[in-house]
Amino acid sequence: MSLFVRRNVTPWAPRALVALALLATSCAGQDDNASAPKGSSSTSATPHGYIEGAQEAAEQQSRLLLNDPGIGDTRVLDLITGKAHAVSRTTGTADLTTDGRFGYFHTPGGTRVLDGGAWMVDHGDHVHYYRAAIRDVGRVPGGAGARARSDAAVTAVTGEDGRAAIYRRTELEKGETGTPRTLPGTHAGAVVPYAEHLLALTDDLDGSTKVVVHDREGKRVASPDAECEDPGGDAVTRRGVVFGCADGALLISEEDGGFATEKIPYGVDVPTEERALAFRHRTGSDTLTAPAGDRAVWVLDVTERTWTRVKTGPVVAVNTAGEGSPLLVLQDDGALHGYDITTGKQVSETKRLLTDVPKTRTDGAAGPVIEVDRSRAYLNDPLGSRVYEIDYNDNLRTARTFDLDMRPALMVETGR
Repeated sequence: MSLFVRRNVTPWAPRALVALALLATSCAGQDDNASAPKGSSSTSATPHGYIEGAQEAAEQQSRLLLNDPGIGDTRVLDLITGKAHAVSRTTGTADLTTDGRFGYFHTPGGTRVLDGGAWMVDHGDHVHYYRAAIRDVGRVPGGAGARARSDAAVTAVTGEDGRAAIYRRTELEKGETGTPRTLPGTHAGAVVPYAEHLLALTDDLDGSTKVVVHDREGKRVASPDAECEDPGGDAVTRRGVVFGCADGALLISEEDGGFATEKIPYGVDVPTEERALAFRHRTGSDTLTAPAGDRAVWVLDVTERTWTRVKTGPVVAVNTAGEGSPLLVLQDDGALHGYDITTGKQVSETKRLLTDVPKTRTDGAAGPVIEVDRSRAYLNDPLGSRVYEIDYNDNLRTARTFDLDMRPALMVETGR
């Protein structure tokens, strides 16, 4: 079923754009001699894109962060070299998330921040890829249910109590947590940095959950007329930030120097247990996926503002690269299945990859997950102590198998 939703945009107060800072740091027209001291020669100038302590590479430097919550074994699997690096243990991890560089291990005692040592910098017309040493940054408050979201300047960590702390990325990149700024109030979901602001869902006095916008200093700058009942997952796309709500999704995007809000409803009554509770997608893609209960998958095309429900059978994990790529679904038979999103038909299937499929929550926080980048997908096999690399453009061919000395129950990909 595919539902098209007409756009109904509600603009809200214009805001000041911090454009000068972006122009000052952009690559366009950058003079390599600009950073050189007076009197120095061009041979001693700082190279374009130079980052102290990092090595620039010609291709994406993907790494997988892996964790076994039971005994705490933690590894960083370098997908360029194929080597797994052991780092200090983290036990009791309830969820593992990433912003493309840092891994956030959410535990009852707080959130451990690990610099995975691989990341990219997108300058619009070109991209820089970097690799550096893996290192622990430290722990920040938050608890097992904390959520961490980032942009290029700040990381927002929203704790189980709904309170959010804002950390400077420059400090994290130095290997320090620094002194955070506390955002006022409590929030119903993750605080998401976006377009030099912080988007939050806050419970109003009338019992509704509304969008509130803060600047990076924590000052409330707007309260748009947009609600999100019973918020679930969130995702940042090229079209804006998506929040999952009881009746579908709420899209918040930049428009005419300010922001606009738009609802993308399911279009049908969806039982609570079949709502999209957490989104999975390829970084940079506008196609989001989520389990629709335990026997189907929701696909949200943010560009077209449509939801599609694909009947798949028992769902353990799901993801897609979007843009014409297959919908990837790990089912309880231990095999990875590929579906055509438009027709809903299965188009490919692997042999049984996981001999014993562990149970997973519908929000995808525990058990096997599917990580997707521009050319490959990665599937962790916790009980088999391995990770599979899948070429989803070649009939789900297994390109590589990484055997490990630990159980990778939690997995995220960095370097994207």
